[in-house]
Amino acid sequence: MKKLSLLLLLLLSILFQSCYSYKTVDYNKIAIEKKQNFEVLGVGGTNIKGRLVSKNEQLMILENNGQLQEISVDEIYEVKVRKISIWKTVGRTYLSLGIGALVIGVLLSGTAL
Repeated sequence: MKKLSLLLLLLLSILFQSCYSYKTVDYNKIAIEKKQNFEVLGVGGTNIKGRLVSKNEQLMILENNGQLQEISVDEIYEVKVRKISIWKTVGRTYLSLGIGALVIGVLLSGTAL
């Protein structure tokens, strides 16, 4: 029974992992119209995530949990945009299906690994 619990825990941890990744982009090439999710790494080591509200040559404004956060361009070290990762999505889907089939097989056979 312990091994079955371990398999279910492994399956759940795979299912709840993010299928998104962040890709570094040039600040000047960010399209305002798309309202994408960003992660901004500051010069002082700060890390701010949020949805783009607006940007100009001096300021970037992100919304996170209903709060607006203004970031000066001078304080920005790196800007990353959130993208869905097809390989993470597909890989985790098939891996989850495989583990699920293994768990069902163990339950139906009545034997533990």
